[in-house]
Amino acid sequence: MKKTIITVVGKDTVGIIAKVCTYLAENKINILDISQTIVQGYFNMMMIVDTSEASKKSAELAEELRTLGEEIGVVIKCQKEEIFDMMHRI
Repeated sequence: MKKTIITVVGKDTVGIIAKVCTYLAENKINILDISQTIVQGYFNMMMIVDTSEASKKSAELAEELRTLGEEIGVVIKCQKEEIFDMMHRI
């Protein structure tokens, strides 16, 4: 299993989850865990996904998600689990 961490942050609008999840489904990326909150109009979502079945490389997925984020007015970041873990170690 190839786990990836995806974060989505920005002003809350209709369709953010739908658009991100549609992209993931179209690219055979399975959502393993998801958490989302809205605080005073700001949307925040963190997902752990399995990219084992994706035909695209991690860098391409990250760039396409970044572009999708720009289109819908949020910031989407995508990191492999091992990189995320190393960056957030104490």
